[in-house]
Amino acid sequence: MNKLSHVDAQGRARMVDVGEKAVTAREAVATASVRMSPEVLRLLVTGQLPKGDVLAVARVAGIMAAKKTPELIPLCHPLLITAVSVEFTPQEDTGILSIETRVKVEGKTGVEMEALTAVSVAALTIYDMCKAVDKGMIISDICLLKKTGGKSGTYERAK
Repeated sequence: MNKLSHVDAQGRARMVDVGEKAVTAREAVATASVRMSPEVLRLLVTGQLPKGDVLAVARVAGIMAAKKTPELIPLCHPLLITAVSVEFTPQEDTGILSIETRVKVEGKTGVEMEALTAVSVAALTIYDMCKAVDKGMIISDICLLKKTGGKSGTYERAK
């Protein structure tokens, strides 16, 4: 296992120096699930919840979260993100809403934290907008699916 890059020789937190790294195309994909009652998911998908178009608001929240990641995660570098997408896949029979975010950048460091932050905030927004009708929702399975670019190359989560 490699030593932790965010810790100096004395064990203190530090921001990694990426000044000498090459600029490369980088992309990260993250996912999360929100489990709710099938009835609430049907209301969400058909736009019949009291707070309006939940998926549109959650999509914008996820995009905004990706852009604000360095303000939330102390040692993340500010990045000029080139693209963010937030997609939803409802499984109405099970009441599971899957969320997938994809973040791209041309830069010296990766966008894994931006993709994970985006999917987390999108899921929390779903919860916030649906809690009036289902307080028992469960947000789970937040993880990185894939990352490309940079010195470490491609990572893909085993299925």
